[in-house]
Amino acid sequence: MKKSGARPSYVTVEDGDAEAEFVITKILENREMGMQLMDQAVLFRGSHHSDRLELELVRRNIPYVKYGGLKFLEAAHVKDMLSILKWAENPKNDVAAFRALKLLPGMGPANAARCFEALACADYRFASLRRYRAPRAAADEWPSLCALLESLAAAEADDRGWQTQLAQVRRWYRPQLERLYDGLDTREADLEQLEQIAGRYPTRERFLTELTLDPPAAAGDQAGDPLLDEDYLVLSTVHSAKGQEWEAVFVLNVSDGNFPSEFATGNPELVEEERRLLYVACTRAKQSLALIAPLKFHVTQQHRDGDKHVYGARSRFMTDRVLGTMQRDFYGRPVSDTVGLAPRSDKRLDVASKLRAMW
Repeated sequence: MKKSGARPSYVTVEDGDAEAEFVITKILENREMGMQLMDQAVLFRGSHHSDRLELELVRRNIPYVKYGGLKFLEAAHVKDMLSILKWAENPKNDVAAFRALKLLPGMGPANAARCFEALACADYRFASLRRYRAPRAAADEWPSLCALLESLAAAEADDRGWQTQLAQVRRWYRPQLERLYDGLDTREADLEQLEQIAGRYPTRERFLTELTLDPPAAAGDQAGDPLLDEDYLVLSTVHSAKGQEWEAVFVLNVSDGNFPSEFATGNPELVEEERRLLYVACTRAKQSLALIAPLKFHVTQQHRDGDKHVYGARSRFMTDRVLGTMQRDFYGRPVSDTVGLAPRSDKRLDVASKLRAMW
């Protein structure tokens, strides 16, 4: 970092949502002050750490490119999960139907087309799928898919606990995930994030409308580069950021278990490698650096209004000596200290006289 730059910031945020909110707020402030998006970068230890931020960038139409991993909404496993929900939401959605059907072994385009045609002839009632003769390779999985689609389609449109549906889909999908893809740990982490993100939406229809801006394609497992003449934000794993520099750098999830990774904590040599990796992340900044540490990590499979969570521990690399060189900030949603405690009325009740009157 240049000597003329500001002191690095260590920013504590409430949770993953507040982290994404903070990063976008600061990025847009920098842009208003004349700094291009491509002069700013968001770095992270694991590819799935940027999932929530990516969704918020998409929602706000902020262009970005991601290095060292798949764009969240473009990852095949995320599209697979969403295609099942989209088909259940609208049985006439042939694009989602074809993707969902082809998850099964032996279910190629021709079989998927015949199956969808049979559904159309039965007035798009999912119960009719049980009569369709699936390919022999898909015979074992076929009844469970039919039952899943019937259950999802029968759910009430205004069901406030609809997030359990995502857990249902995920349970059914796991064997297909293991059969179709490698890198299961990262993909499972993405699906866990998707489940947590669903808790922010009151209904399934709202979730699908706001989250899936484009129909799921037949393929799509790579993050594409933006056009060269566009301005775009850079998202990158720390490994992919080596040798690069940006004016402003934000480092996500600087907490124990993420920095250093939980898989490295039992080995001193791996912990030192993690320390060097954090050093690489910090030295990518020319002018400003912000290390962001969420306080809470929410638990999956709970009601949308639930607040089950675990607390993140301060990274062992953020010692008091290191923090002494940084500016410490907190970013969160303002909450009044007196919420729920203020009197609802200025009227006074004479309780004593009322009690005397009762006798």
